[in-house]
Amino acid sequence: MSHKKSNREKNPYLKRIVKFLKNNPRKTYKKKEISRALEVHKDEYYLYRKALGALVDAGKVARLKGGVYGLPRPKKVVAKRDLEGPIMMTRKGFGFIHNPETGEDAFIAGSNLYTALDGDIVSARLFKSSRGKSQEAQVVEIQSRARTSFVGTYKKSGYYGFVIPDNPKVYRDFFIPEGASLKAKSGQKVVVQLDHWEPGELNPEGSITKVLGFPGDPGVDVESVVMGHGLELNFEKQLEANTAAMTLDISKQEVARRLDLRDEMIFTIDPPDAKDFDDAISLKQLENGNYYLGVHIADVSHFVKAGSPLDEEALNRGTSIYLVDRVVPMLPEHLSNKLCSLQPHEDRFTFSCFMEVNGGGRVVDYRIVESVINSKRRFTYQEAQDIIDDEKSKDPFASLLKDMHKFSRMLRGKRQKAGSVDFSTPEVRFILDDKGQPVDIIPVNTLHTNEMIEEFMLMANKTVARHIRETDPESNPLPFVYRIHEKPDMEKLQKFRNFMHALGHKIEIRQNITPAAFQKILKEVEGGADEKLIKEVALRTMMKAVYSINNAGHFGLAFKDYTHFTSPIRRYPDLIVHRLLKEYAAEKPGFKRIRTLKKHLKHVCQVSSDMERKAQEAERESIRLKQVEWIAKHQDQSFDGVVSGVTAFGIFVETIPYLIEGLVRVERMTEDYYIFDEKTFSMIGKDTGQVFRLGDPVKVRVSNIDHARNEVDFEFVDADF
Repeated sequence: MSHKKSNREKNPYLKRIVKFLKNNPRKTYKKKEISRALEVHKDEYYLYRKALGALVDAGKVARLKGGVYGLPRPKKVVAKRDLEGPIMMTRKGFGFIHNPETGEDAFIAGSNLYTALDGDIVSARLFKSSRGKSQEAQVVEIQSRARTSFVGTYKKSGYYGFVIPDNPKVYRDFFIPEGASLKAKSGQKVVVQLDHWEPGELNPEGSITKVLGFPGDPGVDVESVVMGHGLELNFEKQLEANTAAMTLDISKQEVARRLDLRDEMIFTIDPPDAKDFDDAISLKQLENGNYYLGVHIADVSHFVKAGSPLDEEALNRGTSIYLVDRVVPMLPEHLSNKLCSLQPHEDRFTFSCFMEVNGGGRVVDYRIVESVINSKRRFTYQEAQDIIDDEKSKDPFASLLKDMHKFSRMLRGKRQKAGSVDFSTPEVRFILDDKGQPVDIIPVNTLHTNEMIEEFMLMANKTVARHIRETDPESNPLPFVYRIHEKPDMEKLQKFRNFMHALGHKIEIRQNITPAAFQKILKEVEGGADEKLIKEVALRTMMKAVYSINNAGHFGLAFKDYTHFTSPIRRYPDLIVHRLLKEYAAEKPGFKRIRTLKKHLKHVCQVSSDMERKAQEAERESIRLKQVEWIAKHQDQSFDGVVSGVTAFGIFVETIPYLIEGLVRVERMTEDYYIFDEKTFSMIGKDTGQVFRLGDPVKVRVSNIDHARNEVDFEFVDADF
């Protein structure tokens, strides 16, 4: 981002180092030799080291064997026994790199990491293993850093400081030289920039770029989570200012170009705290008995132009992030909550997908068109549900809502009959005080109105993807962004089968499993005590849904065609889908444009999938953070729970209904000597015969809390031994 760029330009040694080496292109120098040649003053030596490290990371300066520096040399062909790819670190300070030839992961000891950090793209050399048959490797070069910014706790010591990273996979503290601390106070949470780290040096050197505050300050904990995942909280001031200057011009010319739906009965249904209303709905029954469903989506692409700074920022973010105490939007709030948001009784530009659906739930005709609407009402899910449930309701929308509900149940039944898998699992929401501390955890109830909106959005997404496939079926399909979900691989399916057998469910799984067959397995456990546990394991068994330019279908939904069209305020792929629909409606692109589009869309899919994963990790971590904070205040209580995992080192228990998972360590189960049975996922007492299996109901209380790692230890209470 430009902010980082400006910081780089302020360092005077960036250009001076490169210029010096270019004047001596065939020579190499030690670090101190370059500093003496540049006459670096000791007060600015940290700036010089920071610049040199940044140039090495950027590939403009090469760090060569013997700890010398020079201009980059032509890359050698990687030896056949070398590997390249991301390194996967563990909390214990060693890592792995995947070997595509064997399909196995090669072990990398801590002494062979060559300063590599989790996710870095590295070159590694295989060597003969001393660990039996396992492959071993050592990193020989860092190709690129996965990230150079980290969150941690600053500690002051004399004339220097250091930062202890929050992420346990970052196995070294950062040395912070004098003058690079940004006046942080000892104990504060900070963001540290990795400036350089030479092989042989114990600790990386960094500089603090932002002081977040003390851990107990309101919002610092969640902000640390966001920044720790490399996500941005705020927009640059200039971008905010430019966006704030945007206006909604409902001109006659623009309205004439669109389908005018302002007099139609169109409205929104959203959560009570929502502000970014990006979808509205309408429904009519035609004379032939078919339903005419309208899904009207905020026309974000009208405001966010391709290639603009706002567009680049939206792509870099990829998605909005929904944390326990805030929403980090993909777009500035002036757009997301005002100009684009489908506010009631306000004219708004939309992109509408109309679908004529017959009695069997099949779309027999459709229309996708730019439009303008005026939402007639803003419902919450609960408000709409109350009207549907009230047989005597006199609300003016009652009849329409009940028709929509009936129609949506038909669509849902058809989808499930086709084999669509339902992976909905219990969720919780938090009640926070003014300091951001959790005072209550409340289970979230899924209403029929939630499912109704879900069905309508699924139908629109599927129809848009089908539209692209059918636009030019005789030749190569037009470049597009699909939401795909591939069939689970056989190894994962076999593990799932073993897991189900351990729970007493005798199932058979074939290699060419269909969505309907997978759905049937889950239907058989509905209502059982282990239903939630099985659904969670089944979800992990499935491949992860991602964005792709290849239409591979969606296994979980049992859809041949699927995309994301309905949430352009909070998801970048939806925004670009709108742009593509408009472009293809205007004119079929030529060969050069198609080739350019394919390359760009492939990049969009990769970035969007990566940012979605990061956002989900941050969201889950923020939930875990507040769960641990809450249960720390209730350590004197006992909780009902269910065994959610069994390992050789202990038993994982998830509390009901708070969904807080903790570990009962085997060393605390002192009433017997317990043996772990890997085949049945159970722990068996040698003398008492007491058995703990997955899904067993138990009662626990807190025995220990590790706030640094957000981990909870439980102990059993009232156990029947």
